[in-house]
Amino acid sequence: MYNEEKEDELMQLKTNDLKLSYGDALIIDELNLEIPKGEITVFIGGNGCGKSTLLRSLARLLKPSAGAVLLEGEAIEKLPTKEVAQKLAILPQGPIAPEGLTVLQLVKQGRYPYQKWFKQWSQHDEEVVQQALASTGMTEFADRQVDSLSGGQRQRAWIAMTLAQETDIILLDEPTTYLDMTHQIEILDLLFELNEKEKRTVVMVLHDLNLACRYAHHIVAIREKNIYAQGKPEDIINCALVRDVFRMECQITEDPLFGTPLCIPQGKGRCVVKQKAVLVK
Repeated sequence: MYNEEKEDELMQLKTNDLKLSYGDALIIDELNLEIPKGEITVFIGGNGCGKSTLLRSLARLLKPSAGAVLLEGEAIEKLPTKEVAQKLAILPQGPIAPEGLTVLQLVKQGRYPYQKWFKQWSQHDEEVVQQALASTGMTEFADRQVDSLSGGQRQRAWIAMTLAQETDIILLDEPTTYLDMTHQIEILDLLFELNEKEKRTVVMVLHDLNLACRYAHHIVAIREKNIYAQGKPEDIINCALVRDVFRMECQITEDPLFGTPLCIPQGKGRCVVKQKAVLVK
């Protein structure tokens, strides 16, 4: 039993006293975080709070000013690049494919971490790519150029590429940005199903608090360079958190479909209730 617990601990993605900076600007300060294994974690917070910066550091795209990101108990910056890419995949915000690249060619890029000069493309590589296309509903678009696809289809193609990496951990920076409501739900449903069926650890940055509450097992709210609160949405999302993290007044009620917290922001707008009251008078 001890060994199993130890193994689970080592599989975690963690930070220890993490400091992140851009030049002289300190973005994250002495942050300690453990990403729950096999769950969906969502980072929330106001613009410029460091959500995307933190995600980039977890993927080793940004070197810490101090502290460390640990992957399986080792400092991620000291691990070989291909080893990291076999354990962790990241989809940055607004990725751009080279002109003329087909969906199939893009997804095949996900197998790069496994290629060696003495080990070329294998039957297993082909099977993984085809499975990634099927899982994302992109098989019929395999020969289409990526830049000819709709926004939702392009995002699915990029997710298929990350799936082809066969990593236990997937990081996504605002995967629903610029997508309409239908495509937002399609992408989040896809990630939810991957987590449910394959127990992949998914870490996302999302701006929509209500969607974060609906899909996340674990929410991390960032404020003033550190973690303001973290936990299950139903345990931490309240009016005080929204006021402190987003500087906005709101009402929190229960989502009638999912039972998760539903944030109704206050602000100016057309009030139908008041208008009806006037008409009655």
